[in-house]
Amino acid sequence: MTTLWPRSLWLLRHGQSAGNVARDAAESGGLAVIDLSWRDIDVPLSDLGAAQSTAVGDWFAQLPEAERPEVVLCSPYLRAKETARLIVEGGRFNLPDTKLRLDERLREKEFGILDRLTKVGIQQKHPELNEQRAHVGKFYFRPPGGESWCDVILRLRSLLEMVTREYADRRVLVVAHQVIVNCMRYLLEQMDEQQILEIDRQGDVPNCAITSYRAQRRHEEDDALQLDLVNFVAPLREAATPVTTAPDLPVAPKP
Repeated sequence: MTTLWPRSLWLLRHGQSAGNVARDAAESGGLAVIDLSWRDIDVPLSDLGAAQSTAVGDWFAQLPEAERPEVVLCSPYLRAKETARLIVEGGRFNLPDTKLRLDERLREKEFGILDRLTKVGIQQKHPELNEQRAHVGKFYFRPPGGESWCDVILRLRSLLEMVTREYADRRVLVVAHQVIVNCMRYLLEQMDEQQILEIDRQGDVPNCAITSYRAQRRHEEDDALQLDLVNFVAPLREAATPVTTAPDLPVAPKP
């Protein structure tokens, strides 16, 4: 069956980052600001994040070669690039034939004025924004200088158009961030605001968790992507690698 969609599509959040670790320390200490000297784009993986990425690469290596990714689309943020590199190296992808493409549309959601602030920091430094966000909800709330989920979804619509145009009937792995995974699910599964926010409320996307889709022919000329795996972390457990669910920074209260 030839399909207009990728034959297989994997969505993966990067491994645990140094930013996740710093956020946990700031939150547990009741601090207002996350202690990080890097720009968000430059935050690297933690040692555990590297081990998580390697475990996923080992899992891909166990698949038949004809079922492994042919194309890797990756956020330009360092933690995502490091995750993709370790997966490609460990997954025995058919290099150099496997295409690795950085795409800025997969970058982390931009937090603007709230960047590097903890829950306490947002409440203390920007109480009016904290109140507005609680009223509007995270789907539509755009912090000054930042993005709403709708803004992220808009750039991902463009990305999906490119994927169907350039990588139809191919096997595609996307390595990015928590909000990217959720917003891609929103688009691919044709959700509404309430549905995706309910998924978000149920818990964070674990680091290096896999959500995947397979092309399916529903009618004679009607191609669709069928959800296959959701937040799949068995590769980490099989490798005895701890599963972490720290959200990407910064963290603001959920509505």
